[in-house]
Amino acid sequence: QVQLVESGGGLVQAGDSLRLSCAASGRTLGSRSMGWFRQAPGKEREFVAGIGWKGDPTRYADSVEGRFTISRDKRRTLVLLQMNRLQSEDTAVYYCAATEPVKPMGIRTDDYAYWGQGTQVSVSS
Repeated sequence: QVQLVESGGGLVQAGDSLRLSCAASGRTLGSRSMGWFRQAPGKEREFVAGIGWKGDPTRYADSVEGRFTISRDKRRTLVLLQMNRLQSEDTAVYYCAATEPVKPMGIRTDDYAYWGQGTQVSVSS
């Protein structure tokens, strides 16, 4: 069992930046591909960004391409989501997700086996 913990959410103004972090409680993320998803009120959970277990490939939703960057540290303890030029449309609960070991990164929720509790990102216009 992998317990994921997200941090870094908050309330910001449009145009500001935030950096979200995701760590596995008590262990490393190991050879797991990672993804970030988000869910706004009344909407389905949607893919935001993903990164393969070796650190590549990376993939982004069209709505965040060029503004968000996903990365992971070499020790495989953290996955980060750097969010720049935030917009009101980015307001949502952001979830970190992990695959089983050495599985590829995907864009569907079914591609991931473990999920964090989520962190709220609110962007005021």
